[in-house]
Amino acid sequence: LRMTHQLILAYGLYRKMEVYTPKPSSDYQIQQFHSEEYVEFLKKISPDNIKQFSTQMQRFNMGENTDCPIFDGVYEFCSTYTGCSIDGATTLNKGLADIAINWSGGLHHAKKIEASGFCYINDIVLAILELLKYNPRVLYIDIDVHHGDGVEEAFYVTDRVMTVSFHKYGDFFPGTGDIRDVGVKAGKYYSVNVPLDEGIDDHSYETIFKPVIDKVMEMYRPTAIVLQCGADSLTGDRLGCFNLTLHGHAKCVEHVKAFNVPLLVLGGGGYTVRNVARCWTYETSVLTGIPISNEIPYNDFFEYYAPDFKLHLTAAPNMENRNRRETLENITARIMQNLKYLQAAPSVQMHAIPPDWVIKNQVSPDEVEDSFPDKQSAALTKEGATKRVRDDEFFEDNRDQDRTDGDNLNPRSTSTTASQRHVSFSGGTDATKRQYLTNTTNSSNSTSDSTSSSTAEIPPQSPVAAVASDTPEPVKAEGEQVVNTESTDMDAEDDQEDEAGNESPASMDVENMDKPQDEN
Repeated sequence: LRMTHQLILAYGLYRKMEVYTPKPSSDYQIQQFHSEEYVEFLKKISPDNIKQFSTQMQRFNMGENTDCPIFDGVYEFCSTYTGCSIDGATTLNKGLADIAINWSGGLHHAKKIEASGFCYINDIVLAILELLKYNPRVLYIDIDVHHGDGVEEAFYVTDRVMTVSFHKYGDFFPGTGDIRDVGVKAGKYYSVNVPLDEGIDDHSYETIFKPVIDKVMEMYRPTAIVLQCGADSLTGDRLGCFNLTLHGHAKCVEHVKAFNVPLLVLGGGGYTVRNVARCWTYETSVLTGIPISNEIPYNDFFEYYAPDFKLHLTAAPNMENRNRRETLENITARIMQNLKYLQAAPSVQMHAIPPDWVIKNQVSPDEVEDSFPDKQSAALTKEGATKRVRDDEFFEDNRDQDRTDGDNLNPRSTSTTASQRHVSFSGGTDATKRQYLTNTTNSSNSTSDSTSSSTAEIPPQSPVAAVASDTPEPVKAEGEQVVNTESTDMDAEDDQEDEAGNESPASMDVENMDKPQDEN
């Protein structure tokens, strides 16, 4: 990862991107997929206390004689790359970018309750869960040499995520990914596996990748795509057995990008580090649309690219391609037949959008309430969102915000000055927003120069994801008063009614002020 970062800096590609500091994910976020017991184990384990957790290590498939070793800071590392993938998904959800890249992510083997294949936390599943908050259908594409078993298993029974994996199948880790594995129940035919043999080259890979992806896009019509770009499918990889060059690998990225669907690009496997850096740097240039030179510029790891110091790789001429054309055509035809069973893109029922992962202090709502049991706070959903309750739903008098007759009682529409201000809210309820807008309107009408220090626009209809402070007192809308304040003519009419023995609305209010109000 450091080599990739330095090479991207040396080529100047960072100037065409917005680069963000990673934000570690919280336990609460990770437990949206992984079990609480497994997460607690990852937080406690270290090389110094291996003997204390020998039984749990076997249960969670970690330690000696496994492909998931214990090292210092394992949980910090996992939470960091997972937070990057979740942030990338959130960025796409908000429309802040068309493409988000996290080369540290893409660990597709991790299961719900165990590690597998150098993967401890499955950031891909967590990122897809984040995308599903706003997207009815998400497509996952895996071009790692190994089968993306962890992601497929997580969404094997749903039609909201389609998984497509191109991988080596046979006597090869993890041993899954047969073409007959198509999903079950609601997810039947939404898992697509493309089993390949050793030595596949650029041309053969392209002849099967493009028609399969084109058909999937036609039938499934995803609204977001996650692309796992494992570099162990390149030629010369120490654990891989494919013969792809950077051009062949990047053509897959370029083809997926051409659909102009929000795209989250992740890393993955890769065990010849200099080639991994080459691959992900070149694919960064493809995603940004900036051509780069084949001559590697000087950087902190320049000597690793000896002896030629070139960016692109040459396919191994003596490596046999065991993927016959007839075999690839049969695989393609069978996959096309399975995709025909998809009658149409699945739809999703309308539902409330869960909050984004910006929960204050990175704690769960239950922990917030337990910390202050005697403190009255805004009602929260189980995901941490503030329950939004309209104040106008329970009134029938002049407090009803839905009124269309009479004076305009909506504080948001009383002044154009208030609507033109850009305001951001980190927490609170709708009443908080109305309080601010009312105060802003009043201060504007009185020629006050006070303004808000925030500059971000209020996202329309976006859920408030931060933990709110105490719920403020309800704010009276403009024009709402206990005593009648209408024109003089109306007062005269009220006086005449009083003389006739009738009570005016004002007198009725005064008499009933001390009486308990109806619960509604």
